[in-house]
Amino acid sequence: MTRPRRPGRGASGGGAAYQVPRTARLNQVLREILAEELERIDDERLEHVHITSVDVDSDLNRAIVYYDSLTGEAGDADVLEAFSARRVRLQAAVGRQLHARKTPVLEFRPDDVVRSAERIDQILRDLNHEGDDQVGDDQEGDDRSP
Repeated sequence: MTRPRRPGRGASGGGAAYQVPRTARLNQVLREILAEELERIDDERLEHVHITSVDVDSDLNRAIVYYDSLTGEAGDADVLEAFSARRVRLQAAVGRQLHARKTPVLEFRPDDVVRSAERIDQILRDLNHEGDDQVGDDQEGDDRSP
């Protein structure tokens, strides 16, 4: 007599197997596919662009692709224009490699999280630099003779 399988167990039958949610796996696979295809595209506007993450909705209708580029906010208009021109090619690459019944529509957005982190890092560096200047000023003012 065999026991019925318990839900939530991995293929090994042990309870230690961790199952990643389907959308999280799909997000990672899409990011890898798009990054590889981006390397093949010969468009100078996309040369210094990095796909930071992908967020697919639960219905697989839409995928928001977050990117960052060395040109920063100043180059966003050009990068978005280039992505718009290459969206069909990128969409086809996803469909070809994903082997899913439907392919999500790609929407491109700059990654504000990365940019916010860069701003915070710059503020901290500026504060650290100001602190170094004040320490130097304090030490110069302490030239008292015994």
